[in-house]
Amino acid sequence: MTMTRISERTARTIARVAVLAALGLGLTACQPGAPEPRNEAEDAAPATNSTALENDTKPETKSIIRPEIEPSPTPTPAPEPVMLTIAFPAKGAQPDAAGLAQLDGLIADPVYQMGGPVTLWGHSDSAGADAVNLAASRRRAEAVRDYLVGKGAPADRFTVIAMGEAQPIAPNRKRDGTDDPEGRDKNRRVEIKVDLPQPAPKTDAAAATVTN
Repeated sequence: MTMTRISERTARTIARVAVLAALGLGLTACQPGAPEPRNEAEDAAPATNSTALENDTKPETKSIIRPEIEPSPTPTPAPEPVMLTIAFPAKGAQPDAAGLAQLDGLIADPVYQMGGPVTLWGHSDSAGADAVNLAASRRRAEAVRDYLVGKGAPADRFTVIAMGEAQPIAPNRKRDGTDDPEGRDKNRRVEIKVDLPQPAPKTDAAAATVTN
């Protein structure tokens, strides 16, 4: 009888301990801040990026800019005739250093290098007789032609026109009748025009081909 009571008492004690342990685990789980129990499947599954999922499901949008089409090149402006004025010193028949520098710049101009015809107008101021001024203006234009020919241009490319004092671009005298040196300096000049090359005339064979 004594052993039986002791066994029953031990069994009841073990049962109480098990109940208390269970209650203790339940209270611990209910306390704030306690970690929630995790599922092994969740622990094993890799973390997914919501942004990546959105990018995968978002339809691809194409840019309105088409990279395969390159921008068209800027058109080259059409060449135009070149105009230049060379000033001459008083009673001078040859261009000075500044005038020669202008002529050298003209020689380097792409339009001049195309080989088109060149017209030279010589001018003078009003000091002296008309015939003297006309001759002086011709000598100035010829001096410009000779310089350009000396640099390699053919002589038949140039046309020389003597204007004398007929076309001043500034007054030779002031309104009170006195001399105007600055105006005379501007009137002593050679005007240059370089035209574009003329198209080559059609040959008889080309004309016959067009006619046929």
